[in-house]
Amino acid sequence: MTISLSDAERQAIALVESVADVTVRDCLFDDDHDRVAFVVAAGEIGKAIGKDGQTVERIEERIGRDVTLLEDAPTPEDFVANALAPAAVHDVTIEDGPDGPVAVADVDERDIGAAIGADGRRIELARELAARHFDIDDIELVET
Repeated sequence: MTISLSDAERQAIALVESVADVTVRDCLFDDDHDRVAFVVAAGEIGKAIGKDGQTVERIEERIGRDVTLLEDAPTPEDFVANALAPAAVHDVTIEDGPDGPVAVADVDERDIGAAIGADGRRIELARELAARHFDIDDIELVET
């Protein structure tokens, strides 16, 4: 799947890759909330965060926005689970929905709020990225 990036997104990716020495797979600006999200290559999320969050803090200072980091994954199930972190996701299944594939995430009942995020931002970001990377039409949360 081809992802189109704006010049600003490409510049932000270059900055994160140089500051954190990681590979960034995608970038999304959320101008409504002055945030930017980066999808970091699998296995490199710890390096992107840095010890005690120092690397991500440096990135935020340089970009001038809050930063959300998500770890890439080879399967849509793992990608959706990563996108909903820090919520405890027990299982993700892909089902046929009326408009296309739907990811159904079994989330610990204590973590539903974390999976949804403030004003629904985490779930909306997860939905947008899952659509961009895996053609997932929607993400539904089920409490376990």
